[in-house]
Amino acid sequence: MARTLMRFTGVGGQGVLLAGEIFAEAKIKAGGHGLKTATYTSQVRGGATVVDITLDDDEIFYPYANDGEIDFMLSVAQVSYNSFKGGVTAGGTIVIEPNLVHPTDEDRKKWNIVEIPIITIAKEEVGNVITQSVVALAIANNYTNAIDKELLKEVMLDKVPAKVHPVNLKAFDLGYKYSDETKNK
Repeated sequence: MARTLMRFTGVGGQGVLLAGEIFAEAKIKAGGHGLKTATYTSQVRGGATVVDITLDDDEIFYPYANDGEIDFMLSVAQVSYNSFKGGVTAGGTIVIEPNLVHPTDEDRKKWNIVEIPIITIAKEEVGNVITQSVVALAIANNYTNAIDKELLKEVMLDKVPAKVHPVNLKAFDLGYKYSDETKNK
């Protein structure tokens, strides 16, 4: 598999970082190399955050994704969407939380914009807003096919406390369900 570059953006405290850690760890477990690079703006809670994830079979020598190289981005906040969308290749996929992120018509022409209400799914269908990172993880993997689905699920369960395994499994399955629906449109 070639190099996969993903970007998750949100605001401080939204929990997109966990998804990056899970991807990197799963790629390493699969025998490759995985790296998560997080950047926080000055306001830690409420400020724009970005996590770049690099997955490769070969050694990774540079920890940051270069702008224009990212194939997939997921964003749950307008401020970070605006700040970091420029890094996505033309024609790349950007999954947005449609209740919080509003792309321009120009954006829709440049990228494959996919609307999935990640936070609403976590809050209302799973019943726990914190599971949004796992919903996002499943969506991203479904679009990129970066990691074997079962391996990713196993690493995710290792990363979260046992008492929240049931809600996180539900979040994982819902992430796949909703992304399957958008992929097949």
